[in-house]
Amino acid sequence: MIRNVLFAICILAVTLSCAAPHAAAKKKYRVLIYSKTAGYHHASIAAGIKAIQKLGAENNFAVDSTTDSTYFTPQNLKKYNTVIFLSTTMNVLDNNGQAAFEKYIQSGGGYVGVHAASDTEYDWPWYNKLVGVQFKSHPKQQEAVLHVVDTTFIATKHLPSVWKRWDEWYNFKNIKLDSTYHVLITIDESSYTGGENGTFHPMAWYHDFDGGRAFYTELGHTDESYVDPLFLNHLLGGINYAMGKKP
Repeated sequence: MIRNVLFAICILAVTLSCAAPHAAAKKKYRVLIYSKTAGYHHASIAAGIKAIQKLGAENNFAVDSTTDSTYFTPQNLKKYNTVIFLSTTMNVLDNNGQAAFEKYIQSGGGYVGVHAASDTEYDWPWYNKLVGVQFKSHPKQQEAVLHVVDTTFIATKHLPSVWKRWDEWYNFKNIKLDSTYHVLITIDESSYTGGENGTFHPMAWYHDFDGGRAFYTELGHTDESYVDPLFLNHLLGGINYAMGKKP
């Protein structure tokens, strides 16, 4: 009888020891979508929020959303593995919010910038370095050819090397994209009208920055982007990178 009890205890201990790593692997990640606009408001923000919520439900991360700049406090931000600036425009954080977000990134947090996130906080040099560029202008929406220059990264490995798509294509200024930024996608200015950045015109990139991780994609102006599997997997890869989530 005693031998049977001891055997059962051993089996239980082995089961629990095997279960512990599995439980760790099921860690729940959490992201915050920030979509405040003080300039142009993209109608596609609503579609973007819905799409990211769906990505979260399908890929084991929780999604919160806010347009409240006062939510940016150290106590609130520490709950999130990454913060997604979804087509924010102009000045969307006060000094306190900026300080809290800088501290969050410096503590290992993640940032994802989508489309008009580069049309944001022009007077905040730290943010310009985080994103890597600032919005300058854009021509009319049209089809263009994108070149995927990194086919191994989590946000681009599923994409065709030559990707034709319709969107709104930004020209940039104050470009900070030195060798510490990893460019993923460029646009071929000969494939559309209105490009102003020349033969090397990046559209998506990532970099480790100031203790954290940052990913930016210029894509995502249209509602249609947020039901396009290629774009959604591109965005998901960027979110996973910024969260520090392993594939």
